[in-house]
Amino acid sequence: MFLRRLAYYAHSIVTLLTGITNWPTVVAAFVGLPMNKPFVIQLRSSGLRFNVRGPMDIWIVKETCLDRDYERLSGPVQTGWHVIDIGAGLGDFTIEAARCGDLVLAYEPFPESFDLLKQNLSVNKIGNVLPMAEAISGQAGTLQLELSGAAVQHKTTSVRGERKTISVPAITLGEALSRLNGFRCDLLKMDCEGAEYDILMMADESCWQRIGQIVLEYHDGVSEHSHQDLIDWFEKRGFKTHCFPSQVHRHLGLLHVILERTSS
Repeated sequence: MFLRRLAYYAHSIVTLLTGITNWPTVVAAFVGLPMNKPFVIQLRSSGLRFNVRGPMDIWIVKETCLDRDYERLSGPVQTGWHVIDIGAGLGDFTIEAARCGDLVLAYEPFPESFDLLKQNLSVNKIGNVLPMAEAISGQAGTLQLELSGAAVQHKTTSVRGERKTISVPAITLGEALSRLNGFRCDLLKMDCEGAEYDILMMADESCWQRIGQIVLEYHDGVSEHSHQDLIDWFEKRGFKTHCFPSQVHRHLGLLHVILERTSS
């Protein structure tokens, strides 16, 4: 694990320095120099610009837009696709998907991240995205969003505990799909800090006829469920799954689900 982690970070440094035009800004952020926030990074190959808050946001942009972690599993977003992005954050995947797809519904419940999402849509002149300041959950209503850790790590909970929280509106996956107005969701992307288990395992069975494929980051140790539970859950329904554990974090990884039944 140590050597694999070392190789991953060494490669990532090269990717950041060669893939971002204003790389001195990236270096300044990672070494902790004083900076006005948010600040802008620009991708060399696409010209896309992102307002970011710090190193973790930069790393997310690297993984999504330079490493293309999600698209390595799902394949590139195709012309005419309808995409739902649950946990859109600052808009990294949303904007990449919108450049080729027909429509993206982007759900992000944390107000600060939602503001960045809207800023980045404007900066990159993206008009085929509907940003929604809502969480997706197993049940509609109101959830508490925990504000512990970095902004990209905030997670939803149904009960108020000792940690600082804010109330956010929540809808179900079925309701999110209904907003496509009859169109099929060609790709569902999820990065929601452990909420993926309730969202998927509590969804109405009719949802699976309306989605082509799912690619998600799983988070073990957040709830009573693990990524293996999701794999078992989908495969019992006859769907193909492919699991790709993180190279550096044992509790994280990517899961790809193809919603075509392999058995009756």
